[in-house]
Amino acid sequence: MLRPIQGCVRSDATHFLGAIVIQQVPTTLGGLPTWNVIDGQQRLTTIQLLLDALHAELEHRGWAQLAGQILPLVENPADYCDDEHDRYKLWPTNRDRNAFVSVMSAATPVDYAVVAKSRLSDAHRFFAESISTWLGDDVGERRARMLVATVMERLEIASIRLDANEDAQAIFETLNARGTPLSAADLIKNFVFQSFAGAPSDAETAYLSYWAEFETPWWETEITTGRIKNSRASLFLWQWLTARTLDDFPIREVFTQFKHYVNTVAKDVGALLPQIKAAADRYRAAIEGSEQVHGPLSRVELFSYRVGTLDSEISRPLLIWLDEPEQSGIPPADRGNILATLESWFVRRALVKAPSQGSNRFIIDLMQHVSTQPKEEVAAAVTAYLETNHTSVGYWPGDAEVREALTGATVYRRYRLARLRMVLEAIEDEKRGYPDGKKLAMGPIARGIGTIEHLMPQKWRKHWPADLTEDQESVRDRVVQQLGNLTLVTQELNSKLSNGPWTTKRDHFLQYDDVLLTKDALNPGDTWDELSIEQRTDQLVEQILNLWPTPAGHVGLIGGSGLAPAAVSVDVAQLVATGWLEPGTRLRCRYPGSQHADALALVAQDGRLYVGDVAFQTPSGAASSITGKTANGWWWWVIEGTQTSLQDIRENYVASLGEADAEIADDEPSGSTGQLTLVVYDDDRAE
Repeated sequence: MLRPIQGCVRSDATHFLGAIVIQQVPTTLGGLPTWNVIDGQQRLTTIQLLLDALHAELEHRGWAQLAGQILPLVENPADYCDDEHDRYKLWPTNRDRNAFVSVMSAATPVDYAVVAKSRLSDAHRFFAESISTWLGDDVGERRARMLVATVMERLEIASIRLDANEDAQAIFETLNARGTPLSAADLIKNFVFQSFAGAPSDAETAYLSYWAEFETPWWETEITTGRIKNSRASLFLWQWLTARTLDDFPIREVFTQFKHYVNTVAKDVGALLPQIKAAADRYRAAIEGSEQVHGPLSRVELFSYRVGTLDSEISRPLLIWLDEPEQSGIPPADRGNILATLESWFVRRALVKAPSQGSNRFIIDLMQHVSTQPKEEVAAAVTAYLETNHTSVGYWPGDAEVREALTGATVYRRYRLARLRMVLEAIEDEKRGYPDGKKLAMGPIARGIGTIEHLMPQKWRKHWPADLTEDQESVRDRVVQQLGNLTLVTQELNSKLSNGPWTTKRDHFLQYDDVLLTKDALNPGDTWDELSIEQRTDQLVEQILNLWPTPAGHVGLIGGSGLAPAAVSVDVAQLVATGWLEPGTRLRCRYPGSQHADALALVAQDGRLYVGDVAFQTPSGAASSITGKTANGWWWWVIEGTQTSLQDIRENYVASLGEADAEIADDEPSGSTGQLTLVVYDDDRAE
């Protein structure tokens, strides 16, 4: 049995509530002494709510004397009050004021259904109900007197008082560095209004005009960049300051960098606030506009939507920079060209899965470069900077690399569905004349809500049975996930139709579906097979290249893949050396009924492929020599008499190495070394 330990309860015990920091505010002669709360605002507000709830409960029970003892802790004597600011011992600034006044001035008993709904009223109600429960039916005031005495005599707070000329900001930062860290937006707000020159009423006006919106739900929403979460306000301030300084620094340093910027460049925070507000309004308008599901978007909204599906925030500083007053001389048409160029750079890199590490720094380097150019030459400077960069972090993938990344690839599994849907939407919008061209009356396709549909169902064995060999079944399993087998539907198909025979599915699309991307796939024949999918893949890839073009003659990388450092290098020579591919193996085109059915390549001991007497360093080079165009040779060549491709062999080899998190970047087009690199890609992240 547990027994109480005697002597552990002290009759003079107190409860320490922590410390507050206050700074004296100069007042007129005869005015109420006034202090700014530098640190401890939440603590003091909570205590005031407790005291007022206790006062209301005592008054409601008719204990006027006890209520009168509590009232001076909440309100100042009426004879000393000149205006509403003077009534309460604590006067919240700005965002909480209306809620505070609503509950603190409510008549007894407090009707919580009438007072303004807020966390302050919730706290007040909690205290009131807890006090009422504890007092119970104490008609003789005994428990009430104990409670009043405890609150007045046994609760302790340490008060650190600063003179008007002491550095309150330094004290504030020191104290908060040791506790739960405030957001960058909170720290910057405190710094700005501590530094604000002028009367308190001027600071309040500035807050309401230029800062109050940052403390609304939209701006306080947490946004994840990489693995880090920050409020949208903090993220914006980081990106805005990056655009202003053209300097690369991690988001954790934004407050320090902001102080440095104010002290060395901006000087006057009063003049700086309107600039921040104007940039924030444009920032929000672009994001909210990009989230519209229906209707045309402006060029910046469309850019924000498309690049946003790539989970990349690194373009935001550049968008902010473009709209700053210093760039007002850039012609409007050039602004659109800049966004189109950058969109091509982002999308192409996403399609070839180029590494993202260092992209933040690259975009800042780009801004630094173009900021020195004449305004009428900025658009050309952006294009030239991207076109001439041949580093892994900044190169602009050429047509050949994008073709190889998409041709034969199981894109439905390889890319996030939001990104894949965006690409299909862009193709559809292009057919409808958006954003440029002859716009059709149907308008652009609805964004972000369409469903990606497989024309040949994924469960084809059950719904589209075919007499295939095991190798042919394996090929179909891969082909069904390729780009050419995918389309968008604006309203969900029932499973019976989705898995129905091709003729039924085709007729439905022709009659009821308004997606041009789908109608273009509905060939007049009664079959939809591997060859149909491959042909449509080629068509869609060309449309993607036209949608997000590069300058004429651009080839992307020079002298190698330029991707991230290799973890494992895989080429045909390595497959031969490790026994996964025998020298002398005969390779055929995977389509026996095509015009290239007689194509033959022999695998040499050194990994080269011989087509006749000509040796090729890469499978793609060998395939391209036959087709007359860029081809993904790893997919195109299969072992004679089977449907096992070089790609299948390579993937099995990689799997045997246990590199579970790796992705394979296909080899370069003909003329390059043909070496393949196994790389690990990191997500975009805030440093």
